[in-house]
Amino acid sequence: MDYIIVQAGGKGSRLKNLTKNRPKPLVPVENRPMLFHLFRKYPDKKFVVIADYKKEVLREYLEAFSDVKYLMVEARGSGTCAGIRQAAELIPEGRPFMLVWSDLILPETFCLPREYAQDTAPERDYIGISETFSCRWSFIDGEFVEKPSRENGVAGFFLFTDKKKLEGVPDSGELVRWMQQEHRQYKEISLAGTREFGLLEEYEKLPVEKCRPFNRITIEGDVLIKEAVDDQGEKLSRRESAWYARAEEKQIQILPKVYAMQPLKMEYIKGRNIYECHLDYKGKKRVLEKLVSSLKELHASEQAAADPFSMKEAYFNKTIDRLKKVEDLVPFARDREVTVNGRRCRNVFYHKRELEKRIEELHCSSFCLIHGDCTFSNMMLRENGDPVLIDPRGYFGYTEIFGDARYDWAKMYYSIVGNYDRFNLRDFDLDISEDGAELKIASNRWEDMEEDFFELTGASREEIKLIHAVIWLSLTTYAWHDYDSVCGAFYNGLYHLEEIL
Repeated sequence: MDYIIVQAGGKGSRLKNLTKNRPKPLVPVENRPMLFHLFRKYPDKKFVVIADYKKEVLREYLEAFSDVKYLMVEARGSGTCAGIRQAAELIPEGRPFMLVWSDLILPETFCLPREYAQDTAPERDYIGISETFSCRWSFIDGEFVEKPSRENGVAGFFLFTDKKKLEGVPDSGELVRWMQQEHRQYKEISLAGTREFGLLEEYEKLPVEKCRPFNRITIEGDVLIKEAVDDQGEKLSRRESAWYARAEEKQIQILPKVYAMQPLKMEYIKGRNIYECHLDYKGKKRVLEKLVSSLKELHASEQAAADPFSMKEAYFNKTIDRLKKVEDLVPFARDREVTVNGRRCRNVFYHKRELEKRIEELHCSSFCLIHGDCTFSNMMLRENGDPVLIDPRGYFGYTEIFGDARYDWAKMYYSIVGNYDRFNLRDFDLDISEDGAELKIASNRWEDMEEDFFELTGASREEIKLIHAVIWLSLTTYAWHDYDSVCGAFYNGLYHLEEIL
């Protein structure tokens, strides 16, 4: 079987605010859009994606981020029948295929029946039975019954020997009801372990993901193991390990104990991320003083010649390259001005030379050993209140380990004033209307430390704010797994850039 039709046209209205700006198949589950779980499970298949609600968002998103062979059809009609006939026309005659709903996430253990998994001509059609979540229709004794069921639920998964089995399907209506009327025979296949996210209540039961899609974290007693899950993760892992080795050599004290490098095994910090801690002003001041003092110690531990090419790459080239990838995806990204939270903001695409000039004015006499990603998400507080730096970035532009010290300060500012960590947890609300965007990010409750931050670091307010805006703009593609995050990062970057340009 080489072909998969995905019914991705539903509004997902039961997911409420999650589908306000995007179609249901782009709602993220475990740091991947629902649809991309299917892409990952069957990377060598050819997909026909049926689109309807927010179809242009889906089209642009797939063009920007998908890495599978796919075609998209715009559904005619309404209901779960919509687009099925159009999609089937793209399947070659006599070839078996899968038809699946976009909100089903199949377990890793799920295997196709042997006749569909092998390069043979299957003789039977299959219907997937949920067994782990409730469905509106049941399949009992070979018949479709309009009765809710968990044990015998019709889950929205079918295997067909040939597209002739879908001849006569209407453009509108309920697909299962049409199947009931056709009285065709199906063999059952268990979908035990499959997850379905049709209701907001079910989605909200998911644990909050703190790890990007290219890493996997496991805890074994007092040891944390960090492993890469793809090529990007492997590259980052090597850099992170090299950084820890160098920092250990310099005897930097604010780090966790490291036991092994590949995979990275280190001390499991018993404590919480800084953004999770409810501290009063004195408590925050104490933590900030320790963090700034430790970072200054890190920066002073070793210097290297400044590299202007890395400066340009880290602050400008990377940002513009990432923005270009989402230029067709983000609403208003082609407008000269964008209204964000009531502020008319100049679009960076029309002012990139002005931005380039401002970045070139960030003269740097020397590079130093930097952390590279010191947001509150990468800082823990031990149970005794002492801060710990984790998850170093390990590079800056083209340079390994060394970089511009202001990048560390800007990343810290990113949490103190920008509330990046709440944004990273998708704890924000984004409204995109015809007039512009309204973005409200939950607070880390550290905004009152802005003046202390500048006093303790001695950093230039204007330079840090410029780099801060650039970091937000650069987040657009890095946060690819969540459409709202891509858009929100772009809008927030423009908002902060307008203040400094």
